Amino acid sequence: MEEEDEHKFDFDLLDSTKLIPEELVPVQRIGKMTLNRNPDNYFAETEQVAFHLGHLVPGLDFTNDPLLQGRLFSYTDTQLKRLGGPNFHEIPINRPIAPVHNGQRDGHMRQTINVGRTSYGPNAINGDSPAQAGQKEGGFTSYPERVDAYKVRARSKSFMDHYSQAKLFWNSQSDTEKTHLIKALRFELGKVVVDDIRNRMLIHLAQVDATLAKGVAEGLGLEVPSSKGVQLNKSVPADINPADYQSVPAKATVGSSAALSMANPPKVGIKTRQVAILAADGVDDSALNAMKKALSAEKAIIALIAPDWVCSKHRLVKR
Repeated sequence: MEEEDEHKFDFDLLDSTKLIPEELVPVQRIGKMTLNRNPDNYFAETEQVAFHLGHLVPGLDFTNDPLLQGRLFSYTDTQLKRLGGPNFHEIPINRPIAPVHNGQRDGHMRQTINVGRTSYGPNAINGDSPAQAGQKEGGFTSYPERVDAYKVRARSKSFMDHYSQAKLFWNSQSDTEKTHLIKALRFELGKVVVDDIRNRMLIHLAQVDATLAKGVAEGLGLEVPSSKGVQLNKSVPADINPADYQSVPAKATVGSSAALSMANPPKVGIKTRQVAILAADGVDDSALNAMKKALSAEKAIIALIAPDWVCSKHRLVKR
């Protein structure tokens, strides 16, 4: 989305628990990744790969998303523990294609053999080299964001809207999917032995949708409690007035999004999808042919498997 549209939505873009409905911001293809081979060595190429949000190239920078900010430092700690030292980024699978020029040297399991007497600057014994590259030389620079506000270490009040998107998700489901949700919540809450927890969950569900809450409550043999006098948001810092951070009721304008439903999404087809049909003796030929015809119409590749093939460890093998 365009930067000037950042504040036009009724939810906070920096809240990682919120999603952006595709009807508001359509999905755009920005590139294509082709997986054209399997690893030659699973350990060296897969087990040792170290993804890190802090590894950026010039032109990208970080948002103030709290989840992202927390991971920027924690991912380093993760890779230090996983791969045994600070030079995990030099392992062949993690090494960038373009050479990296910096003043780093030595340390546990260093992969590069550095030459020269200095790795710091300024210095008087090596012509003041190495020196930090500036923007003109292609060095990393942060985006010069203009901020006209007070910088505080706190969440915005817009983070307190816990129900609008839950209501959006519920509204977007088909009748069958809604039934699945109700049955799933009945199953999970049915294992909870503390009545206060069951009742609090029913209060939360009632903020999303009355039918949802009633359907779950009936399966538990309970009535939906009133939320009057109940503080719905308990994740308030000790130095904050709870009244200022009370949960925001679900907005009356919440609609629906077809992309949130497995039954009603935009149909994109299943071209190149491979579908194996395991047909045993006595199969209904008309049903089998109808299935093959429907799959073929969607450009799927069909493989009809005879009865002497069986499934073993998620793979089809001949008896």
